Amino acid sequence: MIDIKLVRENPDLVKDNIKKKFQDEKLHLVDEVRDLDEKLRAYKTEGDKLRASRNKTSKQIGALMGQGKRDEAEEAKEEVKKINQRLIDIEAETEKLDQEVKKRMMVIPQIIDDSVPIGKDDSENVEIERFGEPIVPSYEVPYHIDIMESFDGVDLDSARDTSGAGFYYLRGDIARLHSAILSYARDFMIDRGYTYYIPPYMIRSNVVTGVMSFSEMEDMMYKIEGEDLYLIGTSEHSMIGKFINTINEEEKMPMRMTSYSPCFRKEVGAHGIEERGVYRIHQFEKQEMVIIAKPEESKKLYDELWKNTVDFFRSLEIPVRTLECCSGDLADLKVKSCDVEAFSPRQGKYFEVGSCSNLGDAQARRLGIRLRGEDGTYFAHTLNNTVVAPPRMLIAFLENLLQEDGSVKIPEPLQMYMGGKDRIYPKEK
Repeated sequence: MIDIKLVRENPDLVKDNIKKKFQDEKLHLVDEVRDLDEKLRAYKTEGDKLRASRNKTSKQIGALMGQGKRDEAEEAKEEVKKINQRLIDIEAETEKLDQEVKKRMMVIPQIIDDSVPIGKDDSENVEIERFGEPIVPSYEVPYHIDIMESFDGVDLDSARDTSGAGFYYLRGDIARLHSAILSYARDFMIDRGYTYYIPPYMIRSNVVTGVMSFSEMEDMMYKIEGEDLYLIGTSEHSMIGKFINTINEEEKMPMRMTSYSPCFRKEVGAHGIEERGVYRIHQFEKQEMVIIAKPEESKKLYDELWKNTVDFFRSLEIPVRTLECCSGDLADLKVKSCDVEAFSPRQGKYFEVGSCSNLGDAQARRLGIRLRGEDGTYFAHTLNNTVVAPPRMLIAFLENLLQEDGSVKIPEPLQMYMGGKDRIYPKEK
């Protein structure tokens, strides 16, 4: 949520930003907010004058009574009653207007960074840099589910019977590999100075609307029937929510955190949810990075975050690239975002395995997350990024480390989590 002062003082900038995001249908909201805000300020001015008048008149009542001017005192009392009633009416109108302003401000997009490329959708995202040499081997790389099945490591049919499409059972070496990757990711981030958290997996609606846009909420979140609780789509939601309505000391910034959680997503509108695979699924696990920071530090920390993910994947010998998200592909709360994509030897192209975002003060404004410095309090900046999210990451891992004999190489950093194994072998048929 942007600062309303920006709408008051520079509406053209706000409108231009809306146009850059190809959301012209929201342009009218800027003028509506300005009109509503003007009425709000007029009510505030009237209310201040009425309260001053009430205080003055109330003081006169005692004096008039002392002077025996009972009729004039009664008239003054009636005047105070009228003022009180008008103040009640103003308060009711102000509350309505406040809600109308907030409703519109919640869907006006955050001002994007000047470096963000302008484009309508993800087809216009821009490659930034590649890390590692992508190699397509001379032997065939099977579909990821076929690789998993060669290890007797996945059961989609049973999951479909128990839970429906978009779920899975992992077992044996594949399940162990899944857990090993998460354990390694946890320790990788701890070694980089991030504090490890396991957060709540359910959050209240006021936290949900604080961390994401309404459209994302509708498309992603599972609601717990009969309760004001939602299953999290990522641990970022809980971790940012942890700081709701807090004032944090400036000298403690930045706060670097890494959190593990299962994640639950509807994947509304997602193509391929019925496909035989684990690319788009309703349930997965993830290691996340979250930072609370001073505004002047957020650009530098954004680069730190995506580099952490690149370094993690490269330590596992997986080629990756970074892709700058264009204006039309940015969620409304984001100032800047890039995807980390891993190379798929089977397809000969890259696919998304993580997303890094700088949200500026958007979440902080919605949730009341402030920092305190010498000059008073101000809104923090929040950032997040994926360390790793298996089982999707398993696709990249299995394809890139598959050997010609059907075995899968285990890179050195992962071996301690795999019982010392440097390779796993498919089951004999």
